[in-house]
Amino acid sequence: MGTSTKSARRKSRAITIHEVAALAQVSPMTVSRVINGNANVREATREQVMRAVRELGYTPNLAARSLAAAQGTRIALIYTNPSGAYLSELLVGALRGAARSTAVQLVVDSWDGYNAEAERNAARALARSVAGVLLPPPLCESRAVVNELLSAGVPVVALASARFGDDLSHVRIDDFSASKEMTEYLIGLGHTRIGYIKGHPNQTASARRYEGFQAALAEAGIAADAGLVQQGHFTYRSGLEAAEKLLSRKKAPTAIFASNDDMAAAAVSVAHRRGLDVPGDLSVVGYDDTSAATTVWPELTTIRQPIASMSDSAMDILLRSIRRKEKDVHMVVDHVIAHQLVKRDSVAPPAPART
Repeated sequence: MGTSTKSARRKSRAITIHEVAALAQVSPMTVSRVINGNANVREATREQVMRAVRELGYTPNLAARSLAAAQGTRIALIYTNPSGAYLSELLVGALRGAARSTAVQLVVDSWDGYNAEAERNAARALARSVAGVLLPPPLCESRAVVNELLSAGVPVVALASARFGDDLSHVRIDDFSASKEMTEYLIGLGHTRIGYIKGHPNQTASARRYEGFQAALAEAGIAADAGLVQQGHFTYRSGLEAAEKLLSRKKAPTAIFASNDDMAAAAVSVAHRRGLDVPGDLSVVGYDDTSAATTVWPELTTIRQPIASMSDSAMDILLRSIRRKEKDVHMVVDHVIAHQLVKRDSVAPPAPART
């Protein structure tokens, strides 16, 4: 029987949990635990079950699960990040986390361009309609938003923030260590004139990344050069402007470290426009390992900040916080996830003529 015939037959009837269990070679109870977000399941088993779910196109009976849970849980993900690649990763993780849980409704909204008073009013209205909130930067660092939600008793989990406040839970990487490691990697290849493009000044992670860059230079005995540092805003356009300034210098850098992949991709574009070979004439590295890192040529060496996994973990922490709140138990978690330096083709030792 052909694959298309099997697919058609599957679509003509509902796939059962027993079929998922048979394909994943686990018990139906294990499948149920995975689908309902039970923490007592090994990660390898969870992935095995989710592969079977995707292959069979299994859809849990959400109506039955909602009745079993008595009521749904409405979670909001509020963002104002200009990077489409970053937002995509956030959504993938949040949806994955929501799919494991019972009757979770994920509400996604953008608060672009709000001032503090508008954010406070929006947060006040939001608090009346949701059980919990996921906040990526920069909103997770707005005291107007955070204070309004917390004062209303709404659990909040901050994503990718450099530990902004002790009164809400965080899921993050160690931005200082990650940036320091990347800078040390460039120095180890022989680069001493390293241009740096800062992230948006309204985010604590931007400051920590810059501090890590500075620390690596200092430990290597390389004098800081303010002319090799340009302000960016995590957008491709800001990366273009910053890279143009860096590469227009009489003594241009041999490497550029941009504090996100969008700005690094822009730096590669500027280099190409100027007739520079990457990495022969100029090494370029980024940060985040979003899709932007592998859609440019050459592909970017970057710091992998596992945004989707972080968003998934944040959803899990938020749901546990909501359950604990129902029992009058307050929980604050600071969950630091490991980063990874991903080496690709955008880096090489500096050319002799440019040292």
